[in-house]
Amino acid sequence: MIRHPLPSATRGVIQGLDVLFAALVVVAVVQAPSGVGWPVLLVAAAFAGLYVWGRLVVRVHERSVDTPRGRWWPDVAWIAALLVPWAALLWLSPAALWLAFPLMLLQMHALGPHRGVIAVVLTTVLAVADGLLVQAGAGDPWTGFVLGPVLGAAVAVGVVSGIEAFVRESQSRQRTVDELTQVRQHLAQAERERAVTDERARLARDIHDTLAQSLSAIELLLRAADDALGTDDDKAQTLIEQARAAARDSLAEARRVVEDLTPGDLERTTLVAALRRVAERAATTDDDADGGRRRPLAVSVRTAGTPRPLPVPLETALLRIAQSALANVTEHAGATHAQMTLTYDDDTVTLDVVDDGAGFDAARLDDDRARGRGFGIPAIRSRVRELGGSLALETSPGSGTAVAVTLPTRGAEGAR
Repeated sequence: MIRHPLPSATRGVIQGLDVLFAALVVVAVVQAPSGVGWPVLLVAAAFAGLYVWGRLVVRVHERSVDTPRGRWWPDVAWIAALLVPWAALLWLSPAALWLAFPLMLLQMHALGPHRGVIAVVLTTVLAVADGLLVQAGAGDPWTGFVLGPVLGAAVAVGVVSGIEAFVRESQSRQRTVDELTQVRQHLAQAERERAVTDERARLARDIHDTLAQSLSAIELLLRAADDALGTDDDKAQTLIEQARAAARDSLAEARRVVEDLTPGDLERTTLVAALRRVAERAATTDDDADGGRRRPLAVSVRTAGTPRPLPVPLETALLRIAQSALANVTEHAGATHAQMTLTYDDDTVTLDVVDDGAGFDAARLDDDRARGRGFGIPAIRSRVRELGGSLALETSPGSGTAVAVTLPTRGAEGAR
């Protein structure tokens, strides 16, 4: 819990009591009747000494209103000890009656709302008794000697109770503020962690859809060139040049991923043209992933509807999805033909990637992901979810695979 200092209102009351006690003790000594000079000085000194001792030991100025008060030692002992010299001073000097009010305030704060009231009542009784038995002359009205101390006691109890209620309310509000601050800090920490997780997922998808696929294509091209060496050197040289071009594209793509810029295939061109370029690169990797017989892959790109510019985040996502889907085709499907269809509707855009490959059991996706494989489909699903779209996957062993991604364009186009 965050600790806060005692509010200034309570500190001000206690410091004011110090000044008031000092002034009224001096008044009691100065206005004492003649002939009691030394006794009054000794009793006043005893009272002042006890007061200073109690302030140093009990340390009322450091106490919170919520801490337990009114213990027999030193709280009650201090207040009881103060009453003895005050009663003696009251007997010697009628002006000491003025000390009753600050003494009542001190009793309420030092002893709390329960024992403090008992001490205030005792002090009131002593003050009334002194007024009626010592100070009142024959024929003097008694109402002043009774009402004065009683009203003073009521004011003391009301003032201290009101101040402490204010302090409690202030502390309660401060605790609420502290709790809200801690909650806000926890939420900020959770938001930072979520942002870090999202950024890691984004980088993982980008690396999978770009660098990993490019490196895989380069490896397949170099493997095919190695097979052609000695038998068809011209073809080997062509494949090596294709691998070099793919390496240059991968390097440029790596820089763009780091800088989180628009994909290179989308720079100064349309989405359809970028998809055709991706299709051409996929068609050059005509070796299967296991190094077996070659399976030339033909990739075609079609459009439906009226092509139109889309927001950069949508075009980037569609391009990445196409790269990831074609990477799965070239690495795992063993297909000879794949077709990408981009359909423009009024409120949506749909990308279909269909191949005639081996297909797979969609139920095994979770098991493959747990073994560190099969990142492509989960990455596509994650991209689609972030953009509020939908993903449909149709496949089974031996019957090819169809991936359909639909993304909303309404609202996204307005935010371009």
